[in-house]
Amino acid sequence: QLVESGGGLVQAGESLRLSCAASGFTFVDYAVGWFRQTPGKEREKVACISHSDATTFYGDSVKGRFTISTDYAKNTEYLQMNSLKPEDTAIYYCAAMYDDCDALGQYEHLELWGQGTLVAVSF
Repeated sequence: QLVESGGGLVQAGESLRLSCAASGFTFVDYAVGWFRQTPGKEREKVACISHSDATTFYGDSVKGRFTISTDYAKNTEYLQMNSLKPEDTAIYYCAAMYDDCDALGQYEHLELWGQGTLVAVSF
């Protein structure tokens, strides 16, 4: 199970940190990532980390502003979001899969997904 938290309403330029708490499994050999979606748009993979080899992925729209990290003791993944922009407004979902970041998001029947948390960025 994955449970996200940390969303909210902020102004442009501010920061938020999202959390994804995992239960029932540990991150070893899993890819854990963050996706976002807004109405009328395709789901976007924002960031991901492959715990098997510690490689990371960031979408072009968030590179240099967002950072994914892990607290293994808490079995929790984080997404630190800095310099937020109104176009970052979306529902953010955490997902995990026993594979690497390239595969995450392509095999939903093999993936775990959280319930989502809303991030709203005002001008």
